[in-house]
Amino acid sequence: MKLFSSKSLIIVISVLFFTRNSLAQNNAETFVYGDALPDAPELSARGEYKIGVRTLDFVNKNQVDVLKSKGGVDPLYDRPLKVEVWYPANVSADVKELVTYDQVMGSSNDPKRPLIPFTFLGRAVRDAAPKTSDGAFPLLIVSHGYLGSRLLLTYLTENLASKGYIVVAIDHTESTFRDASPFPSTLLNRSKDILFILNQIADLGKAKDGFLSGIVDSENTALIGYSMGGYGVLNVAGAGYSDQITKIFGSLSGGSKAIEVRTSSHPDYRATVDNRIKAVVAFAPWGMERGAWDAESLKGLKIPTFFVAGSQDDISGYEKGIKAIYSGAVNANRYLLTYMNARHNVAPNPPPAESLKAGLHFDEYYRYAEPAWNERRINNINQHFVTAFLGMHLKKKDYAKYLDLNQNSNDKPWTGFKPRASVGLEMLHAEAGK
Repeated sequence: MKLFSSKSLIIVISVLFFTRNSLAQNNAETFVYGDALPDAPELSARGEYKIGVRTLDFVNKNQVDVLKSKGGVDPLYDRPLKVEVWYPANVSADVKELVTYDQVMGSSNDPKRPLIPFTFLGRAVRDAAPKTSDGAFPLLIVSHGYLGSRLLLTYLTENLASKGYIVVAIDHTESTFRDASPFPSTLLNRSKDILFILNQIADLGKAKDGFLSGIVDSENTALIGYSMGGYGVLNVAGAGYSDQITKIFGSLSGGSKAIEVRTSSHPDYRATVDNRIKAVVAFAPWGMERGAWDAESLKGLKIPTFFVAGSQDDISGYEKGIKAIYSGAVNANRYLLTYMNARHNVAPNPPPAESLKAGLHFDEYYRYAEPAWNERRINNINQHFVTAFLGMHLKKKDYAKYLDLNQNSNDKPWTGFKPRASVGLEMLHAEAGK
């Protein structure tokens, strides 16, 4: 019996061929954090470089172990710090630019939120050879929130590395999902960790051997921080903490005064403000509502700063929190990008698939998600504006048109955005001295 006519057989073969190729294409085009959505703004596109990624370990010796401070006495310990480094790399055409990152959800100090391992993909090549033919690249140091990890913003770290930066994200010991510890460690160590890692990476760039040798321009550095990371990077950049933070810190840490050296009134603080740092990006910086800064201490911030906030931020606060920092930093050329109706999660990767599983603590999803925004959309917008801001201040690119915008994006389309796409955003800008 004849099962197929010639015409039917051709149709069946064609369908199978189309299906196979469609599946292959879908597999090849699996969405990876940071990939551009159809409405992604212009500068969110990845840059010209293929990138590599490596993990490095450092130890900052003889640091105050504030979690063991008692009666005003501060014991010392050697503080381990793990970092992830993304960098322009030599990657041959036959090597797929894809990496698997290992992460966890949950919190090691919350029995209701056990640690749950998960993995996700990135567009980089593990341990690839660095590109050495284009000279030294500006350095970016990235600091996560509490709790968080060095892998919390891979959509941004990968994107920036592809545009010719050395990007270093820190796992802040005692402040990650894996080793969550009481808050005084985070209050004290954020700015100290950032300064230490900046110096370590600068030394590696100057070394005669090693994969970063000759490709790090540490004299041209920017800091990127989210939440408690924002609290840290602003302090490193010149916004010394207020004296009020010393009182709060002491009440939480057995009378320790170790944080005094990071206050604007301490005689040694100004000497730590590093002129290698040329710009700061602060996503939802925490602390203003808790007295971390006052009008006088904010005057110490004098370098260009790009703030990002949600108008409904219920962690860092908006009007009396992030916007108040922006308003008070009168000596800095500064911007404030606001996602209207967003809360605190204006910086991280999208929620992992594992966070959608039934029975998990709600916070596993809301560690990443926004109630009124698509996180992938936020990611693309962040890539666009951070590229413009850092490009202006570290690479001297003519990107001013992407930042000098009408205040309300609903009133007039913003430069770099596709038609009908620039809605729900606000941009404020103030020059130093205003």
